[in-house]
Amino acid sequence: MLNNEVTELLQIEYPIIQAPMAGGITTSRLVAEVSNSGGLGTIGAGYMTPVQIRKQIREIKQLTSKFFGINLFVPNEFNVSHNEIKFANEILKPIREQLNLHHDETIEIPNANNVLETFKEQIEIVIEEKVPVCSFTFGIPSKEVIRELKQHNIILIGTAATVREAVEIEKSGMDLVVVQGSEAGGHRGNFINDDQESLVGLMSLIPQVVDHVSIPVISAGGIMDGRGFMASACLGAKGVQMGTAFLTCIESGAHKVHKEGILHAHEDQIVLTRAFSGKRARGIKNRFIEEMQKAEASVPGFPVQNALTQTIRKASAAQNNQDYMSLWSGQSPRLAKIQTVNTLIQNVISEAEKIKNSF
Repeated sequence: MLNNEVTELLQIEYPIIQAPMAGGITTSRLVAEVSNSGGLGTIGAGYMTPVQIRKQIREIKQLTSKFFGINLFVPNEFNVSHNEIKFANEILKPIREQLNLHHDETIEIPNANNVLETFKEQIEIVIEEKVPVCSFTFGIPSKEVIRELKQHNIILIGTAATVREAVEIEKSGMDLVVVQGSEAGGHRGNFINDDQESLVGLMSLIPQVVDHVSIPVISAGGIMDGRGFMASACLGAKGVQMGTAFLTCIESGAHKVHKEGILHAHEDQIVLTRAFSGKRARGIKNRFIEEMQKAEASVPGFPVQNALTQTIRKASAAQNNQDYMSLWSGQSPRLAKIQTVNTLIQNVISEAEKIKNSF
């Protein structure tokens, strides 16, 4: 598995991709260090402005000459009513007051047209800056976007949570597919099936996708070490995408409270919620998730709810208060460690090779 079509296509030493965790975790240092250590570093650019994206791409190019990637959120149609926003603000008001936030009227509600325009600008920058790899979450971009990226020899990676989604990604012309098991931390990448139908465990998902697509399959969800790496390989995956394992690395931009939360969490504390963003995501259960549990089914969808809770998450982080932070994590927190990126990658490969030799 160490040398295959994934390592050849992505020009990397090991088939290990650092998951594109949006929200400031994927610092230039983290992305570059993953690439310099033999994997593929990835910018989680979902929430970044075009200006921020260009700046970070150029920073990374100063830190590595190796391949790296960028991940973008595919815009989806969304509608939100005044009553939905009013309902959400009423529920969030007591939480804002606890954090000494009293200016919710200044919150900018996303507009579908603006989101689409930003996405187009992001694509333009990826092309202009010649980023070698571009991955997508929450859907498949238009044929025109795929064609344009392909014309510039950019390698494309899709994200799927079901076999059907993986098949559609291959049909669209993408080069690889990341299959996201239900164990994965952060947001679900599903875009055809509903959240509940898309919660397929990784060990069940990999072989079924491998049997239905011809492009290389990358496994994602709860993989933290060489054991997960080899289990994925045995089921037909040609590489792994790891998120939580990199999140607790020294080079990660995750808040110290977030890192400590994962290092002290147990697997039964990792839950799914749509309370923070309006889209199902997996993280550590905290006070916000508990308080929002009864109302979370009624909050506006992504990205509107995400905008409404942004100041809450930022204020909670600024106060080093984990109660109202989105502490995203996969289902294997007991395997997380504070270590360097290079140590993590070398340990994964070393353990994988020992397992292989034991057979």
